[in-house]
Amino acid sequence: MKFDITDTLFALSFGLDCVEHDLIGVTTHHGKRVACLSWHMGHFLGLSPAELADLCAAAILHDNALTQFIHTELSAGQTLSNMKQQFDISAHCVEGEENVSHLPIYPQIKGAVLYHHEHADGSGPLGFAWKDIPLYARIIHLADTIDAAFDCSHITPQKQTAIISFIQQNTNHLFDIDCSNAFLSSVKDLQYQEMANEKIDIFLKELIPSNMIDTSSSQLKDFASLFAKIIDYKSEFTCNHSLGIAEKAREMGAYYGYDEEKQTKLYFAGCLHDIGKLVIDRDVLEKPDKLTDTEYIHIQTHAYYTFYMLNSIRGLRDITSWASNHHEKLDGTGYPFGKKAPELSKDDRLMGCIDIYQALSEDRPYKPGMTHQKSMDILYDMADKGKIDSDICHDIDLVFGNKL
Repeated sequence: MKFDITDTLFALSFGLDCVEHDLIGVTTHHGKRVACLSWHMGHFLGLSPAELADLCAAAILHDNALTQFIHTELSAGQTLSNMKQQFDISAHCVEGEENVSHLPIYPQIKGAVLYHHEHADGSGPLGFAWKDIPLYARIIHLADTIDAAFDCSHITPQKQTAIISFIQQNTNHLFDIDCSNAFLSSVKDLQYQEMANEKIDIFLKELIPSNMIDTSSSQLKDFASLFAKIIDYKSEFTCNHSLGIAEKAREMGAYYGYDEEKQTKLYFAGCLHDIGKLVIDRDVLEKPDKLTDTEYIHIQTHAYYTFYMLNSIRGLRDITSWASNHHEKLDGTGYPFGKKAPELSKDDRLMGCIDIYQALSEDRPYKPGMTHQKSMDILYDMADKGKIDSDICHDIDLVFGNKL
C-alpha cells in the first residue's frame, strides 16, 4: 500500500501538540516548529534532502511517548499538575525510541528520539555528552529547547535577541558548538513569521518533499499500532480500545474474503479511528459521571478531528472514511456529519458496528465488559431501530460468538 508518510507525520504532530500543551504548556504546532528549526540547522550543516526529510520526521515524533507517560503517571496516582513539576524526561525518551523503532524510517533516525534531551556537557537525563549523541538528536534538542522556552510562533526583535543570548550562554553546557553555530548562522536568515500557527504547514511542506512510501502489510500494521498506542494512552478508560477494534476489523475483513492488503487497511482504520481524541480535553474524556450537554458536544468533535487529521494524507482516502464515520448512523442521527444510509459504505458501517461492540464488551475502570450475548442484544436493538446495519450485526455475532 502506498501513502504519504510526510502527510501522516503532520497529522500525528497536530495531535501530539495538543497532548504536549496539556502537559508542559507549549503552544500548538510545537512539533512542526521544531522540525522547521531543525531543517534550517541541518541544511546549514550540509545534510542531503533525504537526510533533512528524516531529520524533520524525527523532530515531529520527538515527543511521541508523552501520552504513555501521562497514562503511567496517572495510574500511579499522580495529578496533571504534579506531573508538570515532576516530569521524568528520560522515561518518555526511552518509550518514544521504542515506539519509532517499528517504523520503516527507523534506521535513518535511530537515537534521535532517545537522546533528544541530552546536554552537550553530559548533564542530561541519560548522562551522554555531545560526542556520543547522534547529530539528529543534538539538533532536535536545541530546536526543542528554544521553541519550548521562547515560542517561535511569534518573534519580536527583543525575543530574537534573548534567543541569541540564551544560546551563547548555554553553548558547551546545553548545546554543542556545532549546533549552536548552525542555529545562529542559519536562523538569522529565517523569516520567523513563517512559523506562525496559520502559516507553519505551508512553510514546512515547502521544505519537506512529499514522500509516498510503499509498505508491506506487516510494516503498515506496525505503523498503525504506533498510532493506536499513542491514542489509547491518552485515556485510561480506553487503553487498548483502538487495537481491539483494529484486530476485530481485520478478522471481519478475513470473514468477508478481503485480500491481505484490505484487511490491513481495515486494521489501520481501526487504529486511527479515535485519533481525534488527542484534541479532546482529558477531564472530559476521563469523566466517569454523566456528561453535560456542552461536554457531550465537545467529545463528539473527536470524530470530526479524526477526519480533519486524516483527510490531508495522500493515499488514505478509504481509511479516512472508515475511521471518521464510525459514529455515523443509518438514520442520519450520528456525527460528525449526520450522514444517512446511502452515504455510508459497507466498511463505514462495519467500523461503526465494531466500535459499539468493542466499547460494550471491553472492561473499563468504571464497568466490567458485557458478555457477547448482552452486547449483541444491544446491537440488534439498534439495528431494529434503523441505527446500524442488521446484516453486519449478524456477521459480528457469528464471527465473535463462535470464538466463545
